[in-house]
Amino acid sequence: MNWLLVVGGAMVGAPLRYLTDRAVQARHDSVFPWGTFTVNVTGSLILGLLTGAATHLQILLGTGLCGALTTYSTFSYETLRLAETGARLQAVLNVAVSVTAGVAAAFAGAALARL
Repeated sequence: MNWLLVVGGAMVGAPLRYLTDRAVQARHDSVFPWGTFTVNVTGSLILGLLTGAATHLQILLGTGLCGALTTYSTFSYETLRLAETGARLQAVLNVAVSVTAGVAAAFAGAALARL
């Protein structure tokens, strides 16, 4: 049963990641990967909110939705591409801001869940 919850969440999360990434990136004339940043921080917030949720909800939304919504591999690839194309400052900023904002969003979500 749990694998169906993961699949169901992923069926929503993967297209949501793609569409959000494209929509956000289209609004920025920048080499900085704002779309990936947005989905990763949003996914971190959702995971933080789920800290006290029932197990089935954690599997559906945490593992399924957020697992498909967020993307460490794209974050890594985009950071590598920034560095390779000479945008080293943006690459460093991508790492620093993404990690800081992701962890802060997870803490914020957990705090909100406790309220």
